[in-house]
Amino acid sequence: MTGGEALIGFLGARAIPGVEDFDGATYRRAMALESGGAILELTAQGDGVRYGLELEHPADREEAVARCRRLLDLDTDLGAIETRLGADPVLGPLIERRPGLRVPSTVDGFELAVRAVVGQQVSVAGARTVLGRLAARYGEPLEADRGLARRFPSPAALAAADPADFPFPRVRGEALRALARLVMEGRLDLGAGADQAATCATLLEIRGVGPWTASYIGMRALGDRDAWLAGDVGLRNALERLGHPGDGAAALRQADAWRPWRSYAVMHLWASLESPGQAATL
Repeated sequence: MTGGEALIGFLGARAIPGVEDFDGATYRRAMALESGGAILELTAQGDGVRYGLELEHPADREEAVARCRRLLDLDTDLGAIETRLGADPVLGPLIERRPGLRVPSTVDGFELAVRAVVGQQVSVAGARTVLGRLAARYGEPLEADRGLARRFPSPAALAAADPADFPFPRVRGEALRALARLVMEGRLDLGAGADQAATCATLLEIRGVGPWTASYIGMRALGDRDAWLAGDVGLRNALERLGHPGDGAAALRQADAWRPWRSYAVMHLWASLESPGQAATL
């Protein structure tokens, strides 16, 4: 499997019904941009990814392309990273199996943070179902029928919602609304250029948001390429299957050898657990 196929499969396995779609080969999703909306289409092609854009307003093209590049981690010198990590006895065979695997980012930092909060301690399938219900109730419907129904809910829509109406425990609902309010009020920056330490500190002030969630958001929304998700069940299982201790302290010591590119190690370890159609972790 090429890195492009693995990356598209990663996104497809986590596709939110109505907002995203994956047919096993092509991933499609709705996006909200400054002047209007867009439909992004991605298909693995050889060692790379072919993309297509349907824009409501041509003025959004530059922004849409930038978001696509960020989603696919295209501005990273992957060759240097794979040379470094490929010499590691643990990661080397995994990189040989999936050369070119990048760290998927997001087209919207707020959406990624909502995914992380909702997906805490639930399966990927369970998170997709809940996020689909959330999008169906609070997302903006698309005017044209393009095979997708709506855009992901905005911070304003979720900030105004009653946590009791969310399809998950109230504590998580309160955390989600707090997250939305902080973004809407400009007190939480989830953009790719945000100060990672400041954003992480603000996230951890939200009741119900812990270190795993903050690290996951850092890795996929903020561009932290040295994130290590301590306590992650998928990482523990992957390391143990490879014959290495997977508990927190031992795994952390093992991961020290992969600095400053631990996010790529995370992706390869997660991918080592996945079979077609089955996602190892959120």
